[in-house]
Amino acid sequence: METAPDQPQTILVVEDDILIRIDIADFLRDCGWHVAEAGTAAEAVALLESGAPVDLVFSDIQMPGPMDGFGLAAWLRKHRPGIRVILTSGVIQKTEAAASLCDEGPIGKPYDHQRLAERIRHHLGAAAGGPAGA
Repeated sequence: METAPDQPQTILVVEDDILIRIDIADFLRDCGWHVAEAGTAAEAVALLESGAPVDLVFSDIQMPGPMDGFGLAAWLRKHRPGIRVILTSGVIQKTEAAASLCDEGPIGKPYDHQRLAERIRHHLGAAAGGPAGA
């Protein structure tokens, strides 16, 4: 779902570790994006099904519940193919397995905030109204 050109784009951060989620969500807000948050893939799906505008999903791979980040990415590919996906994990094997489910390969943890912002800008596209600087 795309936002109007004059509105900041929305990133959905899906992370079960509340401290990590708060940290990255605050950083992304400081970069100028709208940020929605979910603690599980099921919460993310519920938010997406509610019609909330989301342009990109940044999700951890390992999460509690019946659906992990891989399942969320597969759900997005099937039900919301226009939404870009970036997966992250602290487990190297998980990041390698995620390559086929997310855009341009996964990001390993711990991740560099500036590199993450650059990756998001790349995926959202500067012409689509993404913030120019962090």
